[in-house]
Amino acid sequence: MELKRVPIENPDGLNLVLGQSHFIKTVEDLHEALVTAVPGIRFGLAFNEASGPCLIRHTGTDEGLEELAIRNASAIGAGHAFILFLKDAFPINVMDAIKRTPEVCRIFCATANPVEVVVAETELGRGILGVIDGSSPKGTERAADIEERKAFLRRIGYKL
Repeated sequence: MELKRVPIENPDGLNLVLGQSHFIKTVEDLHEALVTAVPGIRFGLAFNEASGPCLIRHTGTDEGLEELAIRNASAIGAGHAFILFLKDAFPINVMDAIKRTPEVCRIFCATANPVEVVVAETELGRGILGVIDGSSPKGTERAADIEERKAFLRRIGYKL
């Protein structure tokens, strides 16, 4: 077995969701879940089929995001992995809809941070072991940091 690090290509620092699913209809079901959850959402989704023709299945409402998702799905190369890039929405807006999709097995990350995917490769293929999502902690928040966190959440409209 060989371990590999696959950096996610995300030049614009977009929000992304990386997960695992188990069936070809994932692409259509996630598409429907996303456009229902956030009208007008812009996204690109790619899913690595793990049997039969083993194609990268894809959909989206934004051609550039769809192409970005395809490139990343190809680089990861793990069967049943999906990657979703979002514009005009945040993971918090769509996570419940994604998790309610019957084919979805797990979510590895939902982030706009730099991401590296840790992949194992064997004779059978590739599988995702986990992700490295952003940087390690540099300390513990203090009173001023707590106030800034609370103010930030209110500035962006997530708290009253």
